[in-house]
Amino acid sequence: MAASGLSEPPSDCSKCERLVELRQSLRQEHPAWHNAPVPSFGDPAAVLLIVGLAPGLQGANRTGRPFTGDYAGDLLYQTLSKLGLSKGTYDSRPDDGLLLQGCMITNAVRCLPPQNKPVGAEITNCRPFLENQIMGMAKVKAILALGKIAHDSVVRTLGSKLSHHKFAHAAVHHFDSGLTLVDSYHCSRYNTNTRRLTEAMFENAMAIAKDAAGL
Repeated sequence: MAASGLSEPPSDCSKCERLVELRQSLRQEHPAWHNAPVPSFGDPAAVLLIVGLAPGLQGANRTGRPFTGDYAGDLLYQTLSKLGLSKGTYDSRPDDGLLLQGCMITNAVRCLPPQNKPVGAEITNCRPFLENQIMGMAKVKAILALGKIAHDSVVRTLGSKLSHHKFAHAAVHHFDSGLTLVDSYHCSRYNTNTRRLTEAMFENAMAIAKDAAGL
């Protein structure tokens, strides 16, 4: 189920000129793809929010569901299943019937950026949607940030200083609001191929976040 309300940008969001140009180009090249801001996905009563970087070209930008259709999603949903945070079978498509239990997935930047690298202004432009997502989750207790960009955006969204919360894999950060932030290297193919992130490391970080959320 997608989140609703102001946490989701409109399908033709015009905040970022560069991302709009890419979106329009891809709509002509691949008219059957989603090619729009990707809404959050998960349990409306979630206590754990997972924040990624941005939709991937062949993943969420194509399918319209976060982390669906690419390698990062294969690892993410495999791990969610292993930890009992999903119900059903992930089949790399948004109509596979998969349900998340106790968690929600979103991205720091909702639109596909060129070369998967959003610039600072694009991250800033999208931050209000992340803020509204967090504020709209009445039961959220913990956030798992996948990568430093997601980490930085969450820290800024929560009104704290990056110097007080240094990104590191499996690091745990506590905030005055009562929220706990857990870091993980992004579950990208590059990170796993270079062994910067192993499946065991990723499962460990997610298990820490699960425990912090009380799941």
